[in-house]
Amino acid sequence: MSDAAALTPPICRGCGTQYTAPRPDCPVCLDERQYVSPAGQRWTTLAELREAGHTGRFEEEGPDVLGVGVTPQFAIGQRALLLRTAAGNVLWDCVPYLDDAMVRAIEELGGIDHIAISHPHFYSSMVEWAHAFDAPVHLHEADRAWVGRPDPSLHFWSGRTHHLTDEVTLINPGVHFPGSAVLHWSAGDGALFTGDVFNVCPDNNWVSLMYSYPNHIPERPHAVRAAADLLSTYHFDRIYGAWWHRVVPSQGNKTLTRSIDRYLSFEQAPTPTDA
Repeated sequence: MSDAAALTPPICRGCGTQYTAPRPDCPVCLDERQYVSPAGQRWTTLAELREAGHTGRFEEEGPDVLGVGVTPQFAIGQRALLLRTAAGNVLWDCVPYLDDAMVRAIEELGGIDHIAISHPHFYSSMVEWAHAFDAPVHLHEADRAWVGRPDPSLHFWSGRTHHLTDEVTLINPGVHFPGSAVLHWSAGDGALFTGDVFNVCPDNNWVSLMYSYPNHIPERPHAVRAAADLLSTYHFDRIYGAWWHRVVPSQGNKTLTRSIDRYLSFEQAPTPTDA
């Protein structure tokens, strides 16, 4: 990193988390739910990403749901989602990149009233986004320790649910991270926004649950059962995952139930015996 770049908040090239000041390591990547590249810990800044030719990417992902991402792909490659609700725009999850053109495009759609994030892997450059749109960021208290850039724009909630508006509720299912969140939007046929707390599979008839996706560590069965019980009281036709076009287009409740039943069936299967 150049001397000039070191004066601005650094961004981990592995996971996309932005920190207040330069540091030798990234705690998010050192955790067993993520990883440090074999090439070692590497850093960049928003200025360097802009100079390298990164730009914003926008695509409709569903009714009143706009995908917001970056091209070329950076870090773990997630896209955020802009929900255009009756009570204002909500940005669900976040991406490490932001530039003036992206800000103008979103302002033309009404800006951002709230930012809510599913878990620490997607904290990314959330403070940059909060400052650009003068919007509060809603995070679960249980994951406060993972914040790399503390700021007054960060608002911490606790418990199992937190209502942003009459239509939008944050829910803490407690899988993947203790403070993980999913977002339920009750308008129309209902929708559930999950990041990869519940990961929409390439076959979008299924979702998956993992404690660590890159390191292939399964989620604890008791946590999966508790999450299923918590979400059983919410209706949602669609499920929106963390990556482009990872959307369950219909029968979201049935898809989630079927997926959890399949997951737990392996845990409950009898141990095979030697012949």
